[in-house]
Amino acid sequence: MKTNTLLKTVALFAVILLSSCSKDALAPDTFTSTDVVLNAKMDQITNDVSDIIDDQYAEQNPMGKNSIEIPSTLPPCVNVTTTLTTTTWTKTINFGTSGCAVMPNGAVLRGVITISGSLNYSLPNYVITYTFVNFYHNEVLVQGNRTVTRSFQSTVYHTPIHPVNVMDMNMTFTVLGDVYTRVGTRTRECIEGFDTRLNWADNVYVVTGSWTTTFPNGNVHTNTISTTSPLRIRMNCDYRIVKGTVTITRPNHTAVLDYGTGTCDNIATVAIDGGAAIPFTFGN
Repeated sequence: MKTNTLLKTVALFAVILLSSCSKDALAPDTFTSTDVVLNAKMDQITNDVSDIIDDQYAEQNPMGKNSIEIPSTLPPCVNVTTTLTTTTWTKTINFGTSGCAVMPNGAVLRGVITISGSLNYSLPNYVITYTFVNFYHNEVLVQGNRTVTRSFQSTVYHTPIHPVNVMDMNMTFTVLGDVYTRVGTRTRECIEGFDTRLNWADNVYVVTGSWTTTFPNGNVHTNTISTTSPLRIRMNCDYRIVKGTVTITRPNHTAVLDYGTGTCDNIATVAIDGGAAIPFTFGN
């Protein structure tokens, strides 16, 4: 999934925010371009890790709707080793030590992600454990050890039974020696394309969730995806995110990003501290 859209969007938002809040430029609770862009980079990392976990689970699980073998979408520079016990599977996903361009957004990864789960794929709440070993995403060190809980259910976003993944996040990101901590949950539902497992391009997802990021200076950002307007991601759209709103808050300041009504274009708006929505375009 191409997730640099959010990074570029929030970076542009930071420029707008700084220019519109010049009177508060020295206030300790004011957004800065560095803060907001780093927040977006962490969003990108979380999205990419989710894609890798989904990819490897789909390859491992023999109980898909079509009962067919699923080829991995990872490139040849990634070495995946699978270990089985009588009850569990573990995949060691090794991106090497020199860097491997893995994701469609151009992200270069190195180090190891380890994921594991039960061989009983019929569990109603199937838990995938993930952890990182010397794992870097574009030179950002990522650490943590949490879970993704996968279920099949009907939700307000899609009535027929479909896959729902809830990612429990408790990660640290080290950027140029500074440590950032992110805690929260992210829910991704595959509402279209689940029954055509070999064609990832027809997949459509809705994403909801809320998480906080604590910066080295103690500032806290809270990102919340609206439950009434979740992010809608179309894999066959160059810009990927085609709909939904994200609210970013810290004390005394709020911004709302609106990705539109579903059209595959690069047009969005940002509203700062309750002000008028400002339209802009973002790159792919």
